[in-house]
Amino acid sequence: MSSSASSSLRSMVYASMFGAMTAIGAFIVIPLQPVPFTLQTFFTALAGTLLGGYAGALSQVVYVLLGSIGLPVFAGGKAGLGVLFGPTGGYLIGFIAGAYVIGRIMEARKDAGLFYTAMAILAGDLVIYTVGTVQLSLVAHLPPLKAILVGVAPFAAAEAIKLLAAAILTVKLKNKLPLRG
Repeated sequence: MSSSASSSLRSMVYASMFGAMTAIGAFIVIPLQPVPFTLQTFFTALAGTLLGGYAGALSQVVYVLLGSIGLPVFAGGKAGLGVLFGPTGGYLIGFIAGAYVIGRIMEARKDAGLFYTAMAILAGDLVIYTVGTVQLSLVAHLPPLKAILVGVAPFAAAEAIKLLAAAILTVKLKNKLPLRG
C-alpha cells in the first residue's frame, strides 16, 4: 500500500473513531431545555486539534450521518433527520464546521502550546454556537437574544471547562499520537 493510501486509510479510521467518541459524548447528558448539556463539543474539539481540519470535520460528518440515518447517537439517544432539522440541529451541523476551523487553525502552527490550542478551540466553539443559535432562533421562532440566553448562556461555564480540558489533553497527546496525516 502506498504511503498516500495508507495515510488516507488512517485518516478515515481516526475520523470514524472520533465520530464514535462524539456519539459517546452525546450519552453524557444534563437535560437542560431546549438544548441539553453533553460532552459532544469536547470530542469535537479533540477531533479538530488532533486530526486536523479535514479529518476532524470528517469525524463529525460520520457522527451526523450515523444519527441522521436513525442510529440513536444524538443527545439523549435521539436520532433522525427531524433532530437535524429541529431546534438543536444547527449545533450538530456546527460540529462539522467547528472541527474544521479548529483543525485548520492547529495546522497553521505545529508547535502550538496551551494558549494557542485553547484559542483554536474557542474559535471552533464560536462557530458551533453561532450555527446552533441561528437554527435554534429560526426553528423555535425565538428572537436572537432569547436564543442566546437559552442556547448559549447556560453552557458558557461548562464549555470553558471542556475547552480547557481538551486543550490540556491535546498538548499532552499531540506529540505522542500519530493522528495527523
